[in-house]
Parts: sequence; C-alpha cells; structure tokens
Amino acid sequence: MKFANIVPLAAAMLLIGTGSVQAQSTTLALWTMPTAFPTGAGVPTGTSYLPPNGSFPAGTPDQGLLAGSTSAILSTFHTLAAATYTSPAGNGSQYSFSGNNWSPNDFYQAVLPTTGGWTNLSVSWDQARSSTGPASFSLQTSTDGTTFTTGTTYTVLQSGGGGAPGTWSTATYNSLYSNTFALPSSVENQTSLYIRFLNTTGSVSASSGSNRIDNVSVTAVPEPAAFALFGAGMASLVGLTRLRRRSRGRVTR
Repeated sequence: MKFANIVPLAAAMLLIGTGSVQAQSTTLALWTMPTAFPTGAGVPTGTSYLPPNGSFPAGTPDQGLLAGSTSAILSTFHTLAAATYTSPAGNGSQYSFSGNNWSPNDFYQAVLPTTGGWTNLSVSWDQARSSTGPASFSLQTSTDGTTFTTGTTYTVLQSGGGGAPGTWSTATYNSLYSNTFALPSSVENQTSLYIRFLNTTGSVSASSGSNRIDNVSVTAVPEPAAFALFGAGMASLVGLTRLRRRSRGRVTR
C-alpha cells in the first residue's frame, strides 16, 4: 500500500495527514546469511560460532539500522564440541545458519541494543530441522544475559521429508516456517537485549540431526511522544511552505 504524504525520520516513516502522525515499523536488525560458511577441511566446529558476513564483521546483521554493528550479534552455542556449522539453502534466501549435534539447552542467540526511543519491539524468524534434528524450542529474552524469561514455546517443522510442508529453497519463501513474537515492554531502551531460541527437546539429537535458522529480524517503532513532536513540526513546515507558495503567486500593485 502506498501513501502520498510520507516523510522519513531516520529509517522510520511518518504518515502526516490532517494533523495526525502514524508510526511505521522499522527494522533495527536483520540477519540473513549473505556469505557461505567454510566447507571441506575448513568446516567450522566447536561449541560456539558466529556466521560470516562478507564485508561486515562476523555475526553482525547485514541489514537494518544496526547493519554491521558489533553491538548486535547472532551466534549459537552447543554443549558438544563436535557440533558442525553449515550454510544450506535458506527460506527464500541463498543461505541459512545450520548446526548439528544438538543437546538440551543449546541455542541460537541474537543480541542488540534497543536504546534510542524505540517501542513495540517484535522478533521474526524462520526455522526448520532435519528429520532427526530437535523440534521443541522456546523463545527467551533477557536484559543482562543471565536471567532469561520464556516468552513462548514452539515446534520447529521439518524441511522436506514425509509429510513436511515443503523443503527450504533459495528461490521460494514458505511462510509455514516463519514465526513472529511481540516482545514485552521491559526490553525497550536497554543497552543489550538478548533473544534466545532455546532447544527444549529433552534428549540429545542424533549427531547428524540439524536445525537451521534464517531471516532473524527485530523491528520497532519510535516512541509516540517523539513522533507527535516531529509530526507537529512537519505539519507547521508544510503549512509554512504552502503560505510561501501563495505569497509568491500574488501580484503587488
């Protein structure tokens, strides 16, 4: 849907009509996998990993206001050092972030600052598994990296295989693998927001059992007070511009 009177505020958008201001959501951080992971003899293994990111530092978002910022990092943690990390096809994107050798409480984690007057934060992500990969996960948040609160639990669908809703493809996006969760107001204006996608499956998966994540996005809107102030100023500016145009069109006798 397109609007005729949209004015940008940084990366946010304002709709200014008859004195009203409408906030549009802004992407703070978006992690896709723009670069393939090392393969062959150099395939990464170990208990933790930051995905490579081409011209940006490893683990940083490749899109959004925080693109390339080392204060925003996507990573994974595994109990078993034998875990291997690969970049198979994403959900409508070239690559995804995948790992095997999953144990209970292993996780993917996104960290980012939420300072700057942002509100109504939400996180979206795509996630899939192999037939023997972990299926039970919870989404957890923390503002200190130590105490985490569970926001929701969810089941990860299998990519491909019998009865699965299609295999992940670089060319086709499948919304059945996508999740969105509105974050609590307690995570707003924090130096660091930790978001964990925690494996709650009660047993160790098969060593080759994999789970992959893609398109991890955190969005928000500016605080209403800031928008109202900006909107009033823009309305005045528009009125002044119109007045000047009318003045230029008058004939002085």
